[in-house]
Amino acid sequence: MATPGAVTFSGNLKRAVAGIKRINTEGIRWRVFDAKGQVLGRLASQISTVIQGKDKPTYTPNREDGDICIVVNAKDIAVTGRKLTDKFYRWHTGYVGHLKERSLKDQLVKDPTEVIRSAVMCMLPRNKLRDDRDLKLGIFAGSEHPFGDPPTEHFEIPPRQVRELRPRIRRAMVRAQKKAEQQEEKGDTSKSARRKKKEEEAKTGITA
Repeated sequence: MATPGAVTFSGNLKRAVAGIKRINTEGIRWRVFDAKGQVLGRLASQISTVIQGKDKPTYTPNREDGDICIVVNAKDIAVTGRKLTDKFYRWHTGYVGHLKERSLKDQLVKDPTEVIRSAVMCMLPRNKLRDDRDLKLGIFAGSEHPFGDPPTEHFEIPPRQVRELRPRIRRAMVRAQKKAEQQEEKGDTSKSARRKKKEEEAKTGITA
């Protein structure tokens, strides 16, 4: 029976703990990613970079020296566009005609941790180091994780870099802005002219 105030984890807790025990954690940092409000693809790209060790000056493609990545608040991940209803996960059961599919919205309700895991694993190279890197990835739906003993470092996700507009699009936006300003000026001048005309008519009516 669970005690009041105890933190409960999903079924992937045993998998995460067993995976961490199987790897050599000497000289490896524990990086914590907060997925709350983060876009799925950008978060997965940052995790794949850290888990491969590409953020270190000692990176070597044939050596596994990436850091351990712990992702919390996986249920609060964000997506852009209409991916919640248009993005599907498909798999086959092995029987004839049993091609199954599930939308991203339904997958987030069923198990949000698999959404981030699938995105990260698709960004990793398909080689012999893939399974070892999978063991270094621990994803949890809530804000708590069981790895409190080792010193963890919070990973600051860099802000989104907006791509500069093309010159043609920039010129079109400038022209549209100038046109809107001219229309506003014309509207203001016409209003002032009508106001002056009404004032003159009122004055002539009074004098008459």
